[in-house]
Amino acid sequence: MPDYLDDLRLAHVLADAADAATTARFRALDLKVETKPDMTPVSEADKAAEELIRGQLQRARPRDAVLGEEYGVEGTGPRRWVIDPIDGTKNYVRGVPVWATLISLMEAGEGGYQPVVGVVSAPALGRRWWAAKGHGAFTGRNLTSASRIHVSRVGRLADASFAYSSLSGWEEQNRLDGFLDLSRQVWRTRAYGDFWPYMMVAEGSVDICAEPELSLWDMAANAIIVTEAGGTFTGLDGRPGPHSGNAAASNGLLHDELLGYLNPRS
Repeated sequence: MPDYLDDLRLAHVLADAADAATTARFRALDLKVETKPDMTPVSEADKAAEELIRGQLQRARPRDAVLGEEYGVEGTGPRRWVIDPIDGTKNYVRGVPVWATLISLMEAGEGGYQPVVGVVSAPALGRRWWAAKGHGAFTGRNLTSASRIHVSRVGRLADASFAYSSLSGWEEQNRLDGFLDLSRQVWRTRAYGDFWPYMMVAEGSVDICAEPELSLWDMAANAIIVTEAGGTFTGLDGRPGPHSGNAAASNGLLHDELLGYLNPRS
């Protein structure tokens, strides 16, 4: 089995470059922000970070395809880098430090492309998380200053911490009743938002999290980090991986109960 460690090292180099670009424009008074056709914001920093990553990938991995939130897909083949230049753009443009660059390498296999490398870098929080298939998940400043992370062993919903992004979307999908029922069963709920709940599941400080509507670039890096930390990452339909347009992540022990509450009831 490939060890993917060279790709992981490259992903860290890409994240370093993106961090420098995004941090330089964070809280800038002249930051330019536009509205995309789907009514979500995009800043000049989103575009600059993705262009920077694409440029480095073109030089370092010219045969690999690239899929990014801002510029779509380029190239074909069995390996595809998936980029969210700023996950949490709404936070970024308002000066909230909860945002990150998400970088994943996906490889063609059974069931389609699956993530094999993931890096989530949140420079305003001073945090970074990463994983490569078969090598576990880690957090730290860099590859040489890292601690391995593991999901929690909480086995009862009554003792579990449940994280999510917001209430919007759950009602539109006829899942709000189950969401609220779940929130009443757990020990604690918090709407940390975006990438952060998944990283907290991976490091064991949160036990379950879910979102009703997502894109592949929102999930690919998170998925490999959660699973390499010993957790479970699926769609709300139970399909493993980041392909369902939504996500549920857990320590594994609580996953079936999580899905049971969040699926529409007849």
